[in-house]
Amino acid sequence: MDTADSFLPFLMHSYVAKEAGGFLYFKRFAEIVLALAFFISVVPPAAEKNADAVSTSASSAILMCADSGEILYEQNSHEKRSIASITKIMTAVIALEQPDDQQVKFTLDMAAEGTSMYLKEGEILTLSELTKGMMTVSGNDAANAIAVSVAGSREKFADLMNEKAKQIGMTDTHFVTPSGLDDEMHYSTAYDMAILCRYAMNQPKFAEIVSQKSISVKYVYPEGKTQLCVNHNKLLSYYDGCIGIKTGYTSKAGRTLTSCAERDGVRLIAVTLNDGNDWNDHTALFDYGFSCVERKCLTDNIDIFLPVVGSDKETVHIVPEKECSVSVIKGSDSSITERICLPRFVYAPVKKGRSIGEVNYYKNGVIIAHTRLIADEGVTDNNQEK
Repeated sequence: MDTADSFLPFLMHSYVAKEAGGFLYFKRFAEIVLALAFFISVVPPAAEKNADAVSTSASSAILMCADSGEILYEQNSHEKRSIASITKIMTAVIALEQPDDQQVKFTLDMAAEGTSMYLKEGEILTLSELTKGMMTVSGNDAANAIAVSVAGSREKFADLMNEKAKQIGMTDTHFVTPSGLDDEMHYSTAYDMAILCRYAMNQPKFAEIVSQKSISVKYVYPEGKTQLCVNHNKLLSYYDGCIGIKTGYTSKAGRTLTSCAERDGVRLIAVTLNDGNDWNDHTALFDYGFSCVERKCLTDNIDIFLPVVGSDKETVHIVPEKECSVSVIKGSDSSITERICLPRFVYAPVKKGRSIGEVNYYKNGVIIAHTRLIADEGVTDNNQEK
């Protein structure tokens, strides 16, 4: 039997294959098949079954797996509400996308009411140092300074915030201020803020800042000045595994809190809006989430032998370049699908480690994990000296 003929039935046993542009695309259904129950219910079976295992005092709340976006708990999660200083997550995201050494000279028009770094006129800091102060002591003055420096005005910066919100899938959010001070047209939802948290925590510079219980902010001018900023997020000390992210409060919004915790490779995002018991509620949400979620390796079943042309060896062993794992609810079918892209064959020689194809993992049509598929061995051609 021809090698290619024997290869395809092997794959078709576990995959559905489609050819396009000389490549084969394989969509695997075994073990990661979409569960019918998922389409019937918004809340996955395991989460629905234990829905009474946790509750909050919040007006709106959500608990989400950071990697997959799986919702483990929600309460009025799409209700538009004032969000206070958790707004600064978006301000920080935009600030950290600018050049690290961009300097900002503080002027009196950048001052703001509420929480502050107590910046003085004429002082100069880089954007990254301002971001550190803004995200730890929640400096409204730092937020204004960032906005004016990046966009020329707070209004123009709000346009950047709203544009970024649309880009990352926040559909029920509208920003007006960089700090989160109350405005009738400044709002978001628990769900949208969880989306923002997922995005932000995937940015290394951002994640590093919000994980610090305290941080030293260095000034460009006065030269040598430093300021110790103690993070307002008490969960960093209160909850084992907490790695961020931001607190907030105004009289209109009440207490708002976004947090992220990680244990055994499982990362969870919690958001509460208008919650007077937020420290305890986030603790309860995380305890519940870690009890019902586990880490699942998606790539451990990929073991492919691809036909080789021009070699005494008939096939080359193809493996994932790296492991792809995702958080799933214990005891439930996953709603994750896998799509493999590989050529029908490769020509010798093949160097070990050579990229041959790729595999993508999707949840609700969105890629949640990706890795290249590489040759696990070298294959010589017929003309190469042996």
